[in-house]
Amino acid sequence: MKTIYENKIQSIGDFADSFLEEKMVILFGDGAPQDLKDFCYNIDLVEVDGEIQEGQFLLINEDKYEITSVGDVVQRNLTTLGHITIKFDGSTTAELPGTLYVENKILPKFDLGTKLKIINA
Repeated sequence: MKTIYENKIQSIGDFADSFLEEKMVILFGDGAPQDLKDFCYNIDLVEVDGEIQEGQFLLINEDKYEITSVGDVVQRNLTTLGHITIKFDGSTTAELPGTLYVENKILPKFDLGTKLKIINA
């Protein structure tokens, strides 16, 4: 098992939970614009060690989600801005370039310190 990416939630915007009903989570690094910051789970900027691909897994604490599709700019945005959307709908086609699609399962709880990891298993 190789870890491609590892981070944790540093702060939570006042309205970040508002997208959970749509099975979406928005991550953004330290430099989130103020008008977006309230809608994001904020993370540190961390390098990605390898290419994020379908078939890998996103771990949120101990919950494991298979990656079903990767938008064209997910890799770049995660590294440079810490900004991606995670959509828990199992899509096999990336409709939005900055979105990471994972299998359609019950969403985990997102709190301060929630661990995020992408692994190649």
